[in-house]
Amino acid sequence: MQDVKQALQDALKDAMRAKDSQRRNAIRLLQSAIKQVEIDSRTALDDEAVLDILRKEAKKRRETIAELEGAGRAQDAVTEKFELAVTEEFLPRQLTLEELRPIVRQAISDSGASSIKQMGQVMKLVMPQVKGLADGRALSALVKEMLS
Repeated sequence: MQDVKQALQDALKDAMRAKDSQRRNAIRLLQSAIKQVEIDSRTALDDEAVLDILRKEAKKRRETIAELEGAGRAQDAVTEKFELAVTEEFLPRQLTLEELRPIVRQAISDSGASSIKQMGQVMKLVMPQVKGLADGRALSALVKEMLS
């Protein structure tokens, strides 16, 4: 598999060739976030660290979209949605709720959890398995639902 930083660089070149300034700017924002962490930590980041940064950027975009839409600034939210879509292109595919159910079911079985009070034990078993592949809020809601 091609490394993520190289994929970003290739996508940037493609966007520049296509004269797609919106996509070019979105990719440059991602690259600058990665570069900033590399400068701050004084190390070159591996793929997992780069993916963590991209996940944080995606989360920021989701939160900003919700705030902008709540404030009635739908036009500004459109730009954020585009940047989120570009960011998600470089992240691994997210698991669906149907794909998560067996993992959660197994964790509930393994932990012996029987009530919502034991949700933390279940989450502790599930999170390492789905790190980066599932939204934490959706996963939490699913665990609550299955323990209720």
